[in-house]
Amino acid sequence: MKFDNTTVIITGAANGIGRGLAEGYASRGAQVVVSDMDQTRGKETAASLKEQGWSALFIPCDVRNEDDIRHLMNETVSQFGRIDILINNAGVSRFKSPFDMTVQDWDDVLNTNARSCFLATREAAVHMRKSGRGGAVVNLSSTRSMRSEPNSEAYAASKGAIVALTHAMAVSLGPDRIRVNCISPGWIETGSYEELRPEDHSQHPAGRVGVPSDIAKACYYLTDPENDFVTGTHLVVDGGMTRKMIYEP
Repeated sequence: MKFDNTTVIITGAANGIGRGLAEGYASRGAQVVVSDMDQTRGKETAASLKEQGWSALFIPCDVRNEDDIRHLMNETVSQFGRIDILINNAGVSRFKSPFDMTVQDWDDVLNTNARSCFLATREAAVHMRKSGRGGAVVNLSSTRSMRSEPNSEAYAASKGAIVALTHAMAVSLGPDRIRVNCISPGWIETGSYEELRPEDHSQHPAGRVGVPSDIAKACYYLTDPENDFVTGTHLVVDGGMTRKMIYEP
């Protein structure tokens, strides 16, 4: 899939899955806006893409801040003239006992992970609607929206909210030809893949732990303009792990 003459904004793109998405879209011809709070790594990511001859721009953004999000969208349009695709990838986790989690902890996770998807999608949609071309949004949730470990309440709530928000905004923005979809990654290794154990891979019916390019491929499908009948969907990309029954020995 090619994305020539397409402008893609990716939040949380300085590291991990976000960086993998930035590299993937840039290699396929897109003008990529790398957005992140981490200005050092964000600038490094954008510079790395440019060194490979690809089009990239770093715009700092704290997705908890409504003004930052507006600036991100306005500056993108100022630099590239359009917004075609938004990938809401930025997120944080706070794994604490329910008895230790503060209101501030809870609000930080929900505001970073879920509220930001609403705000960023709304502000991008302003420009997508104005252009008359529509656009595509992908929200990154998690398989933890469907199953949990102890002490993951805030993270699970935020990721579940993203799934529900996705289908709600798909319905609201459909008349403007803006598609909104959601991906729930499973175990996607962004560190040292070589250090994984055989038992890590064997938990997956696919036979391996995932990598960022697995999520990128799903994003390409959901944002390809030819797939204009796909909206409001929740795509689980986890190597089948959530479908496998695992009994403790």
